Amino acid sequence: MLKALVAGERDPKVLAELARGRLRNKLPALREALRGRFGDHHALLIRVVLEHLEGAIAQLDREVDRVMTPFAEARDRLDTIIGVGKRAAECIIAEIGGDMGVFPTAGHLASWAGLCPGNNVSGGKRHSGRPTKGNRWLREILVECAWAASHTRDTYLAAQFWRLARRLGKKRAAVAVGHSILVIAWHLLTDQCDYHDLGGDYFAQRDGDRQRQRLVSQLHALGFRVTLDPIAA
Repeated sequence: MLKALVAGERDPKVLAELARGRLRNKLPALREALRGRFGDHHALLIRVVLEHLEGAIAQLDREVDRVMTPFAEARDRLDTIIGVGKRAAECIIAEIGGDMGVFPTAGHLASWAGLCPGNNVSGGKRHSGRPTKGNRWLREILVECAWAASHTRDTYLAAQFWRLARRLGKKRAAVAVGHSILVIAWHLLTDQCDYHDLGGDYFAQRDGDRQRQRLVSQLHALGFRVTLDPIAA
């Protein structure tokens, strides 16, 4: 919207339509906010500020790329995870490093990050518990990645998010998926490999396999020998 104002657009309706994401829920308020006096000197001031910010961002990007050179391979591996972009991968590496030898298992890393589920057991049954305290910055990055993954189509992480969201709510589902992303990151950096997505139908297939095995076991318990013959599609 700022760039459009600098370019000469003054129609509040046209400017408001440039809104993205959650701002689109506030289009009427945006139209009112964009209605008023905006002259050439205002456009000049905004142009100077935008050019300054864009220059500063470009300079910082170049410096980050320089510092990340030794970790470029690790960054590119994390970038293959659904929902994790280049900058998010760099932030994750900035917090956990590239050597997973300091974390014996993925569970140790999750516990250090504060994404390990709390231990809440009552009457032999495990209930949902609060995550432990840990690295606040890493946790926030991973939750943002989880939200991004939730908007992808036909992916394992999106399927996991919506499967958990129905039962736990979206915020807890985002934390759980963030935990999964961190576990995946540990394996990728430890095994020196790229991410391979299991697919959006993973849970449907897994649940089908479990149900089939459970029914077969019940029939065996009743004294029947079962032979499964798939129906041709």
